[in-house]
Amino acid sequence: MVVWIRMRNITTLAVGTAAGLFAYYYQHFQKKQSVVNNSWTNSNVQLSETALWNVDWDCREPHSLVRPLKNETPQEQNRYNIDLESMRTTATRHIILVRHGEYLDTGEKDVTHHLTDRGKKQSKYTGKRLKELDIKWEKIVVSTMTRAQETADVLLKEIDYNPKVIKHCSFIREGAPIPPQPPVGHWRPEKSQFYRDGARIEAGFRKYFHRAYPSEKGETYTLIVGHGNVIRYFVCRALQFPAEAWLRMNINHGSITWLTINPSGNVSIRYLGDTGFMPPKYLTNRIPRETKSV
Repeated sequence: MVVWIRMRNITTLAVGTAAGLFAYYYQHFQKKQSVVNNSWTNSNVQLSETALWNVDWDCREPHSLVRPLKNETPQEQNRYNIDLESMRTTATRHIILVRHGEYLDTGEKDVTHHLTDRGKKQSKYTGKRLKELDIKWEKIVVSTMTRAQETADVLLKEIDYNPKVIKHCSFIREGAPIPPQPPVGHWRPEKSQFYRDGARIEAGFRKYFHRAYPSEKGETYTLIVGHGNVIRYFVCRALQFPAEAWLRMNINHGSITWLTINPSGNVSIRYLGDTGFMPPKYLTNRIPRETKSV
């Protein structure tokens, strides 16, 4: 009986050690392979620190999620390597951001800021385009502001989705995320607005922009219906551009912006403010000065 217990313990240790060694060498090979695959893009020109990609930008690298090594024993190294593999993600996340339709800025309260007739038609065109993409939505997030809610009401009638995936979020309400560079003279919010809105919008970014969970398989799609300033800020943050550059780009009402987060943590952009699916007379990006039916 004693011999059998000893043999079982030795077998268990051997299997665990083998698994740990496999994980170590697999990780080592993957690292070498990554260097080979990326070598053709390397340059001898010294890069500035701001140009370097932060791999752990979302704090989802496996080493950030597991308990560090206590010591250098084989058993502890084995435990650490197995934990690393269990935290490694294989799924790709797609985040599709839609700017609300054209609206009228009448009255001091958000509840009076309704879509124009053209804004409603823009939203319908956007919904039809999303329908053509034939996407199975894992999550649909809508800003709690009136114009975003009305936009979502229109476009959601055009697509297939499970009502249970809809979330309403105040983090992504319109605001002033960060003082832009270069500064602009026609728009001067109070400094306190940047302080207040910036923290909220940044919280929205961290909530929705990250690589997939290890338990997720395949590709997932999140739809966010929001606002121009917020979307532009999200694009800068996701691509690791200076956040202050958010006001240098323009996106139309009802436009589609598509970002992809790969399992490695790399982020790419497919569409930026796409409105090619709309007739030219529906292309707008500013609040209209007067009400006109289209």
